[in-house]
Amino acid sequence: MPNSKIADLPEELTQSRHLEQNVYFYSLGRKFVDESYDVPEEAKQIMYYSLAIGHHLGVVDCLDAVLKCSGHEYLEWISGLDQSGEAFRKMKGFLVFGEITIYPEHLNMLALAFDGIDSTTQSEKSKQLTHGFIAALGDIHREPTMYMMIRGGQ
Repeated sequence: MPNSKIADLPEELTQSRHLEQNVYFYSLGRKFVDESYDVPEEAKQIMYYSLAIGHHLGVVDCLDAVLKCSGHEYLEWISGLDQSGEAFRKMKGFLVFGEITIYPEHLNMLALAFDGIDSTTQSEKSKQLTHGFIAALGDIHREPTMYMMIRGGQ
């Protein structure tokens, strides 16, 4: 039977309003320029320059759900992390704010932290989330323009 560390978590997390939602892990599938923007011909060079340096002027990100769980499953899953660690601080952001974004600079820290959880203390769902999450982080590592957004919904 997996051990639960939920009782040790701060009340702000165990009583979060986001626990009653589903949690979706969205990964960037593709980007495209929204042609509906009325950009004068002389300004297009500025738009393309902005895109080249990373600004999202007229860019639409297409996000695909790669993982899903309930808010309570999410809480149980992250309870396996070291509460004093950076990975826990990052992941608890969903329960505080209802949304977090994971960029390439977070990959190593998160992958190491989740890989370090003793699987004998995890539920089957937590094991599935860990496996799927680490796989999605690997996808981002292979394509650094990708990122992941974790947010709630119905």
